[in-house]
Amino acid sequence: MKPPIRGIYGITDDALQSPDTVLPAVEAALLGGIKLLQYRCKSLALPDKAEQARRLLALCQRFSVPLIINDDMQLCADIGANGVHLGQRDGDCDTARKLLGAEAIIGVTCHDSLEKAEKAADAGADYVAFGRFFPSHTKPDASPAALKILSLAREKIDIPIVAIGGINAENGASLIAAGADMLAAISGLFGAAENVSHEESGQDFYKQILARASKLNALFSNSVPDPTPSSE
Repeated sequence: MKPPIRGIYGITDDALQSPDTVLPAVEAALLGGIKLLQYRCKSLALPDKAEQARRLLALCQRFSVPLIINDDMQLCADIGANGVHLGQRDGDCDTARKLLGAEAIIGVTCHDSLEKAEKAADAGADYVAFGRFFPSHTKPDASPAALKILSLAREKIDIPIVAIGGINAENGASLIAAGADMLAAISGLFGAAENVSHEESGQDFYKQILARASKLNALFSNSVPDPTPSSE
């Protein structure tokens, strides 16, 4: 049985983290209560990327948190990760399902398109992702999505909905209220340390990541539970 898709969805970004800091940063986020982790890396060569992904998988398994691989369904299969997240040009759900099996978690980027979300749901996706909802450091040129797309998707589809794009503990509550089952956080979780000087220990930054994850996680504790069944 697949785990419930609800809560905070952490996404790594090699523009924010060096290879040496990814694991401790992710561990801090896991300690803070994230429910899903996506490994997103655009800079490493495949052997190094695969090795880092394996280490992240082992770390996530300690916390019983699924690891999702961004874009690369073959890497997901090679390391035995829990699933893959597909952009609109990264392959289709049917191919991913045949390669990864029935228990794999497959997510699809839908930007601000309800039509794409409906097609993904019909194709067997386990969740759909909409965004960006707020200005994003990771993808500053991404087209904005309106809040109402979440409520419209909640009416039209019966799989979990992920919101992404510039999300943090200060702005995430409105997305949950509109219908998001998960809040995906990148810079809002792993971004540059706040009020930490270069002379201070790196441990202070990991404490900030843990605190951010905890604050984001609390948004769901304070929200009304979603009656929509999770994907199984």
